[in-house]
Amino acid sequence: MLHNIQMLNSSRRAAAAAMLVALFTGCMSSDRILSVEDPDIINPADVQSPAGANAVRIGALARLNTSTSGDESLFLLGGMLGDEWINGDSFIDRQQIDQRVIVTSNSFLTTASRAINRARLSALQATQLLKQFSTTAPGWQAAEMYFVEGYTENLMGEDYCNGLVFSTVVNGVEQYGSQITDQAAFAQALAHVDSGLAMITGSTTDDVRVKNALAVLRGRILLNIGPTRYAEAATSVAAVPTSFKYQELHALTATSNSIWSLNNSNRRYSVSANEGTNGLNYATANDPRVPVCQGGDAVCKTNGVTQASRDDLGKPFTVQLLWPTAASSVTIVSGIEARLIEAEAAQAAGNPAAAIAALNAARATVTGLAPLTDPGNDPARVDLIFRERAFWMFSTGHRLGDMRRLIRQYGRSADTVFPIGPWHKGGNYGTDVNIPIPQAELNNPNLPASAQTCLDRNA
Repeated sequence: MLHNIQMLNSSRRAAAAAMLVALFTGCMSSDRILSVEDPDIINPADVQSPAGANAVRIGALARLNTSTSGDESLFLLGGMLGDEWINGDSFIDRQQIDQRVIVTSNSFLTTASRAINRARLSALQATQLLKQFSTTAPGWQAAEMYFVEGYTENLMGEDYCNGLVFSTVVNGVEQYGSQITDQAAFAQALAHVDSGLAMITGSTTDDVRVKNALAVLRGRILLNIGPTRYAEAATSVAAVPTSFKYQELHALTATSNSIWSLNNSNRRYSVSANEGTNGLNYATANDPRVPVCQGGDAVCKTNGVTQASRDDLGKPFTVQLLWPTAASSVTIVSGIEARLIEAEAAQAAGNPAAAIAALNAARATVTGLAPLTDPGNDPARVDLIFRERAFWMFSTGHRLGDMRRLIRQYGRSADTVFPIGPWHKGGNYGTDVNIPIPQAELNNPNLPASAQTCLDRNA
C-alpha cells in the first residue's frame, strides 16, 4: 500500500515536472506565442486576392447599409435637424439636433460620421483591390463601389457644413485629408459617379441596377451643384424607369431597420407635423406616401405598437408605417426620384407644364394620389416640387439637403425654411442649418491647432 502511494506521488511529481518543462519551453519559444493570429484583425495582406477583394466589396455594401437605414445615421439625425422627426426621449445630444443648437462633441453625430466614412473608405479600398486582383470580375462590381463612394460623399456634402474632410487609406495606412467646401465634395462625388458609369458595359440585371442607381445619383449631385447643371441632371435620369428601386435590405437576424427600431419600437423619434411653423405636415396629411398611426390607437396596436406616448414626458407619439417591421427594406435611390429631378429641371427651365407632368407621372404609381394642377406662380411651384420630394423620400436622407438648397439656390431665408419659434420641449429653436464636423476631426494633423471644425455654418 505504501509502495503504491509512493509510486502515485512519484507519477504526480513526474507529471508536474513535465508540465513545467513544457511551460518553460513555451515561454522560451516567444515566437510561437507572439505568432498567434488575432481573428478580429484583417491585415492588408489578407485581402490581396480575388476572394479578398470580393470580401471587401461585400463589406462596403454592408457598411453602406449601416450608414443609411441600418443604424442611427444621417437619415434620422438629418431628418430631425430638418422637419421630418421630432425628438421623443431625454437624451441631450438628440435634443440639441432637434432644437438646432448642435455642439461639435455631439456623440450621436460623431458615431454617424464614423459610419458613413467607413462605408466610403471601404468602397475606395474595394475599388482598388478589384482593379488589381479581380480584373475579370464584371464591371458593375467596381462601378457599385464608385456608387458607394459618390453616394456617401454627396450625402455628407448635403448635410455637413463647409469644411468636410475626406481622408483616405493607402496600403493600410491612413492618409489625412484637408478641409474642403461642400461644392468640392459634390464635384468629387460626381467624378466617382462618372467613373462608375464608364465601367458598365454589360446588360445583365446587375449592370442595369447599378447603372440606374448611378444615373439617379448623378442627377441628384448635379442639382446640388447648381441651376447651371439642372438640364444635365434631367438628361442623366431620363432613361431610368419610374419603377426602379435601389434598396437596403434588413432582417431580424442581421442588420435591422433602424428607422423602425428608433421610432416604432423604442419611441426615440416621433413623426413631425408642422414643426416650428415651417415644417411640413407629415403626421397629419393623411398621405399614403407617409402612412402613420397614433401610439395606442387600433392601427398602431395592429402593427405591434402598444405604447401611447413617446419615451419622454408622456407626450403624443406618431408612428410611421412606411416600414412596419424590423425587416422592412428601405429604398435609397429610385425612379421616382428621377421624375422629381426632371420636374425641378423643367421648372427651372421655365416649363411648368412639363414639371407638373413629371410630378404626376410619379403620383400615378400610388393609388389615392390625385393628379396635381399648376398652382399658377413660380414660388408656389417650387413649394409644390419640394413638398412632393419631401413626401416621396421621407426619412431617406434627402430632406436636409433640400432645405439647404431652398436657401442656397432659391433665395429663401432660413427662417422661412427651418423650424423656428418655441421648441416643443421648452425654450426656442436655434439657428443651425447643417451639421458641424465632429470635434474628433481635430485630431487630424492637417487641421491647424486653431481651426474650428467648420469653415462656415452657412447653408
